[in-house]
Amino acid sequence: MRIVFVDSGIGMLSTAAAVRSARPDADLVLSMDPDHMPWGAHAPEAIVARVLAGARTALDGGGAEEDRAGVPDAIVVPCNTASVHGLASLRAAFEPRIPVVGTVPPIKPAAARGGPVAVWSTVATSRSRYQQSLIDEFGQGVEVAPVPCPGLAEAVESADPGALDAAIADAAERTPARTAAVVLGCTHYDLVQEGISEALGGRAELFTAAGAVAAQTLRRLGVSAAPALPLTGTVTVLASG
Repeated sequence: MRIVFVDSGIGMLSTAAAVRSARPDADLVLSMDPDHMPWGAHAPEAIVARVLAGARTALDGGGAEEDRAGVPDAIVVPCNTASVHGLASLRAAFEPRIPVVGTVPPIKPAAARGGPVAVWSTVATSRSRYQQSLIDEFGQGVEVAPVPCPGLAEAVESADPGALDAAIADAAERTPARTAAVVLGCTHYDLVQEGISEALGGRAELFTAAGAVAAQTLRRLGVSAAPALPLTGTVTVLASG
């Protein structure tokens, strides 16, 4: 299997790791776009263009003849912002030939656990009609509080310890004290779960979409998880083409 992941930066790594764990025989192509990260700062039409460019670059192996591996078996968008703006365009361009899997913040399972729930996300996503519609649909009657996290995705991408600590502390301070579950509404946040949990004093369970997206990818491919298979899959990384 050859699976392409399209995201602005390293936020894709938690989902790619979940797929890697479930199918160590799969070849993974990680199409990142650091030159234009974060995508959330751009206009919707610009985000659509970057998502399509990332997918098309991965399809032709980044332009290197020796890397051309043919049509992938699936395209995964492990990014909430890219899924909101680019998923319809990707599906129009590639399905049904290639299944396209997007990412949705796991508000439903978090709310099922019982509230109150906080949704940590980028400033743009926290203000979006998309996130509010998910809260309205899946909140299941519990209290759900959006918590914008300015600078956190960028701090994760740059691996700046000071910026990370400051951004996490700021979001934790604005998270309601009674919060029992925190939805990580940006896949970048998956990579600093330990720091987030510590900042919250361990009082809230964290919910990430990575495992669910990996499971949905395998379902769309019609295969089962097989973590005991030998680690034969390759990893190719593309940076802004």
